[in-house]
This record gives sequence, C-alpha cells and structure tokens, in this order.
Amino acid sequence: MTGMAGLWRKDPDLHGSTVVVTGGARGIGAATATAFANRGARVWIGDIDAAVAETTAQSVPGAHAAALDVTDRDSWTAFLEQVTAESGRPVDILVNNAGVMPVGAFDREADRTTDLILDVNVRGVLNGMRAVVPGMVDRGSGHIVNIASMAGMIPLPGMVTYNAGKFAVLGASLAARREYDGTGVTVCAVLPAAVRTELASGARLGGALPTVDPEDVAAAVVATVRTRAARTSVPGWVAPAWALVDAFVPEAVERLARRLAGDRRALDLDAAARHDYLARIDRQARAHHGEPRS
Repeated sequence: MTGMAGLWRKDPDLHGSTVVVTGGARGIGAATATAFANRGARVWIGDIDAAVAETTAQSVPGAHAAALDVTDRDSWTAFLEQVTAESGRPVDILVNNAGVMPVGAFDREADRTTDLILDVNVRGVLNGMRAVVPGMVDRGSGHIVNIASMAGMIPLPGMVTYNAGKFAVLGASLAARREYDGTGVTVCAVLPAAVRTELASGARLGGALPTVDPEDVAAAVVATVRTRAARTSVPGWVAPAWALVDAFVPEAVERLARRLAGDRRALDLDAAARHDYLARIDRQARAHHGEPRS
C-alpha cells in the first residue's frame, strides 16, 4: 500500500512551495498548516469560518487565510485566484482536509445533516481536486492529499453516512491516483484513527480504534510528499491490520471483538460535551440546506 519505491525518495525541499489546506482553521487542518509552514512552505488556510481561519493563520509563521466553502465551485475559483495572485505562483500541494462528523442513529439523522456530511466530506474533496488538477497536469507536477479516515475502511455503528463519505474519499483518491499516473500529479489518502479534536468531543476515545493527536496526522500528511504513498493510516499499522481482519477473521469472531472493544460508542456520546460542536454544525447544515438558522 505504501509503494516501496517511494520510501527511498529524499525529503523534498518545500521552501517557497504554495500549500493549500482546507478546513485549516482548527484541528488536523491547523496542525497541518503549521507543519508545512515550519518546512518553509507558503501556506494558505481555506475555511468556511473565515474569522477563525484568520486567527489561526496569525499564529502560523507566514500563513494566510481566506474564506472557502468547499462545497461551492465558485468559492473554489475565487479562493484559488486570490492564492495565485498573492503568492505569485500556483498551488503546488493541496490538502483536502475540510470535514464534518455529526454521528448518531442513522434512522434519526436529519436530511440536512446527511446533505452536509456528503457535500462537505465528499463533494468538497472532488471540487478541490477538480480545481487544481488541470493546472498541475499542465505544469507536470503537483501533489494532492485527501484526508479520509479509518472510517473509510472500518464500518462503525452510529457513523453510517460518515462511513459512506469516507469510503468514497478513499475510493476517489485511489481512482484519481490511477487516472493521473504518469502526469507528474500524485494523489494520496491519509486515514487517521480517532483524533483528539473537536470532532471527537463527547466520545470515549480508545478501545475500538487507537487515538492520535492532530500533529501525528499532520506529520503523516507532510511525509506523503516524500513517500507518495497511495494510502497511509495513522498509526501506520492500523490499515494493514484491518485488511487482515477483513480478509481472514470470521464475522462471528469480529462481532465478539467489536463488542469487547466497545465499537458502538458513536451511539452513546456525552451530549453536553458535544453540544458546542453540534450546535455549530447544525447552523451550518441549516444554512447549507437553505433553512433559517435557529
């Protein structure tokens, strides 16, 4: 999965490269923006929460921020025009990180929530790739990293729509990687396990999935510029281990192991601890669905 030839590439010189990180105002995105900036890259944070993105950019050396709605093609056009005009060069690296994670019982999920998950987590990634790929192909170079999730390989109760979206991101990444093979453009997917960010607020972390920090994911994203790995899980052993489980472990044994590990935690979250995140996501979902914000 990692592609052994890529492991022997030298660390690339990122100084002066233009890097775009979507959803970079918080969590994994903010950590990734910082990691690239520390390597000398010119980093642009695109986020629907422009004010928070600007605050984050002020804490990242040399970073810039601008409003970006990843679900809107026109927003992508305006954002990239600003990036190109102010940086003086096109995008070298795109990190499609923007995502939302409302979870819970599938049969009680509101349509607006389903739409938001799929539009941000899937359409946002497709829009981002479409926005930068033509220019990268013309130049004969470019690198795209799509932040998927181990939920793109491991189905979990309480995450039906989120699972669907992250499976789609992994599939789109692998297909685009093949489609643009030989053009100088590489597409990689990074699949974090449970991450200590606001998205996981109210959850009992550990058990079914190992837990990592945003900085761990950011380091894996930067590493793909060297390895060009098709698929990288964080931690690195999780995807290979799950592939073996999926291929060889009988469902009855897997069911028992899941029960012991507590894989139904997404159905039993701490509502109070998760309130602020869900309230913000609900406002975003209502606006996205054309409903008045409550």
